[in-house]
Amino acid sequence: MRKARVFAEGAIKTASQDGIGALIIDNPRRKNALTQAMWRAIPDAMEWLTDQGSRAIILTGAGTTDFSAGANISEFEAVRANAAQARIYEAENSAAFAAIREVRVPVIAAIRGVCYGGALGLAAAADLRLCDETAVFAVPAARLGLAYPADAVEDLMKGFGHQLARQLLYTGAAFKASELMASGFLTRITSADTLEAEAVKLAETIAANAPLSIFAAKLALRASEAKDEDLLREAAILGAATFESADYQEGRAAFREKRAPVFKGE
Repeated sequence: MRKARVFAEGAIKTASQDGIGALIIDNPRRKNALTQAMWRAIPDAMEWLTDQGSRAIILTGAGTTDFSAGANISEFEAVRANAAQARIYEAENSAAFAAIREVRVPVIAAIRGVCYGGALGLAAAADLRLCDETAVFAVPAARLGLAYPADAVEDLMKGFGHQLARQLLYTGAAFKASELMASGFLTRITSADTLEAEAVKLAETIAANAPLSIFAAKLALRASEAKDEDLLREAAILGAATFESADYQEGRAAFREKRAPVFKGE
């Protein structure tokens, strides 16, 4: 059964069905730019999606032209007028990045058109990134006199590599998808009319696998990237729990019986 919920007065939309979750940035009149209310809503939206049993989540922008232009600069005079407000706003950015990065299920960013600034931070925090041929990426923070959040810089370094991350941050220049493919940041470039289908197909493949195995894998990957011994121990404990799980029994039975397994996350 499909379940749906809206956040930030409808500007952040979520839906979950058959283990596939979706988070949609919905402000097409401004190229899906994110208001402060939208940034604040993302952690709650991600929590809701996992509560609905989503095994993979697709992150995308509303409409057919853009992922997101990043932060809604037009409201900065009201919400980032001074240093105190700016620090609060940046903390809300970082909380949104963390919600994408740390959710226990894989997040797939499906990107078309502009993916700028904070929106690129969201995409960089995702596990996998698909885009179509129209996608363009940039970090224009230096052109606004702002520093890009440090945690988002770390995600850029992981995703793009040291040299390209520096070029993005130092120049503010825009890069086409074809220019970034070799960096490893993108999983695949699709045609404009197949992006959504490719993202759903990938999410379905992930969702069909054993959830406990996926949880353990994501936690171990995070621990490895962060060089976090505590997280690594948690991942080892979670991995060990799969040995006695019902899903492990189901996986072996399905292999013997030459059928597709039906995993329940137990």
